[in-house]
Amino acid sequence: MTFEELGLKSEVLQSLENMGFVTPTPIQEKAIPHLLQEESDFVGLAQTGTGKTAAFGLPLVSKVDDKSRTPQGLIICPTRELCIQITKDLQNYSKNLKINVVSVYGGTDIRRQISDIKRGAQIIVATPGRLVDLTKRKAVDLQDINWVVLDEADEMLNMGFKEDIDFVLDKTPESRNVWLFSATMPKEVAAIAKNYMRDPLEVSIGHKNQTNENIEHIYFVVKERDRYAALKRLIDFNPNIYGLVFCRTRRETAAVAEKLAKEGYSAEPLHGDLSQSQRDNVMGKFRRKSIQILVATDVAARGIDVDNITHVINYNLPDEIENYTHRSGRTARAGNKGESLVLVNTREGYKIGQIEKKIRTTFVKGTIPNAKEICEIQLMKLVDKVITSEVKEDDIAEFMPIVMTEFEEFTKEEVVKKFISAEFNRFLEYYERAGDLNAKAGDRGDRDDRGGRDRDRGRGRDSRDRDRGGRDRDRGGRDRDGGGRGRRDDENKTRFFVNLGKRDGLNPGGLLRVVCDSTTLTSEKIGRIDILESFSFFDADKELADKIIKEVNGADYEGHRVKVEVTKKRDGGGGGSRSGGNRRSEGGRSFSGERRSGGGDRRSGGGDRRSGSGGGDRDRRSGGDRSFGGERRGGGDRRRRD
Repeated sequence: MTFEELGLKSEVLQSLENMGFVTPTPIQEKAIPHLLQEESDFVGLAQTGTGKTAAFGLPLVSKVDDKSRTPQGLIICPTRELCIQITKDLQNYSKNLKINVVSVYGGTDIRRQISDIKRGAQIIVATPGRLVDLTKRKAVDLQDINWVVLDEADEMLNMGFKEDIDFVLDKTPESRNVWLFSATMPKEVAAIAKNYMRDPLEVSIGHKNQTNENIEHIYFVVKERDRYAALKRLIDFNPNIYGLVFCRTRRETAAVAEKLAKEGYSAEPLHGDLSQSQRDNVMGKFRRKSIQILVATDVAARGIDVDNITHVINYNLPDEIENYTHRSGRTARAGNKGESLVLVNTREGYKIGQIEKKIRTTFVKGTIPNAKEICEIQLMKLVDKVITSEVKEDDIAEFMPIVMTEFEEFTKEEVVKKFISAEFNRFLEYYERAGDLNAKAGDRGDRDDRGGRDRDRGRGRDSRDRDRGGRDRDRGGRDRDGGGRGRRDDENKTRFFVNLGKRDGLNPGGLLRVVCDSTTLTSEKIGRIDILESFSFFDADKELADKIIKEVNGADYEGHRVKVEVTKKRDGGGGGSRSGGNRRSEGGRSFSGERRSGGGDRRSGGGDRRSGSGGGDRDRRSGGDRSFGGERRGGGDRRRRD
């Protein structure tokens, strides 16, 4: 079937021809004829990257009356990036029509958007929060709306926009048609269809919640402390990668992107703490392939509609299974093939099984490449680059006599070796002492993975950039060698005080990683670790004290500056105090001697709960999100940010 057979306007067909569109995708084949010919509600379920935007955009631009300047079509989507992308697509579809498509979203001047609407707009593309704001200001009149499109409906509800969607739909006339498009069909989306739609036609491409069959899903089991090193190896093993790295929090996203950039990788972050202009700039670079790797949070990446993405790397798995479908759907778009790679620690294997069941696919267990494999791949990339390089004879001609003179004493083989070495030595040096990063699932001997599991349990709500405290309080003080508290008094050990604790997101694995990364020590050199609410302690060999004080002080842990001091034993043993006195205890006094109330460093509402902290790049959350463990998360903690 071709687009000509679907019944679209000739002007729209001309635009499609100019864009190179020839054959409709399955969702377009089924949706477009129905939406063009029938005045009815519609539910379209298809994986990300299957052409849902054209499935509703093409019939919409064909149906609106270009002689009327009032809004007739309304498209609601979850994020700014997606709003901008849909607007551009619809403008391309309607190039040969006199249709004005206006996008409205948060983070930009609302007065300009009001002016754009007043000049006349047949179609408005909006994020829910900004649309509600404009409606309350009476800047948008929804009484003449004929078609409402809910795009990425599942994600909007995950982000807590149900009330906003209810508000908008209540303001539209009962005669309007609702077209709902989604990659997955959780109960909350079904409830929207039940409450606001009349006998909708439901079209599902594949099974509900099924993932794209062109995506290969591969998972790798690593120790928590090796997660970043494993990420680098996956990137190094795929030198032509054009991909996305997904993290759970804004802070982690920024930290991973910064580390990659400092180590010479072509990577930049995309998260909610960036201004709109910064986000646009980063996305522009990524679309132009000026950068190879985009490190992003789930919400920030919802608007990424870029073809030819080769890899999606899940640095951490999302807490909602449905989000994995959206992540992996960034690759293998428009019929291409792609890979979705997942890093899990030794305690997270059960999550893979839950995803497999939900999205009806099978994961392959992969092996983190070893040093030899990576060096071979990188070497062949360099050789290929040299072979395929264009030689500009005229430009280098005057320099060749000097160059040839310099190389006279070398054989051809020696020259080749030196050129290769000049480019390749950094890889050889980096991987010279590289070990095996692959771990066995269920290995109980890794402290970082225990910390990771406790962190998941304590956080409850995925990526809030905070630790709930309380429940994991006793878990922070595990002895690496099973010696209990007696290890503190080992005469060969020194006890160190650290200025960060649970409230700063620190866990045993994180502290171990900071110390080992800063000093190049192995984890076996570190003894007992105690993580308290506002500060922490750890043991290490006495002979390493000067090295640790010198090299760990000033290190960065997720945006916090690390300070380390040697403690002195108190009479009667146990714990000790920092050199220089100033004893601290849980629920006791702060650095300044001020008594803290309620046990530890409590903040508004128990444990170590931080009120209003924006985390995980989520615009707003409402109850009903389902986590990997199957428990339902209820109410509260709502926040909104378009």
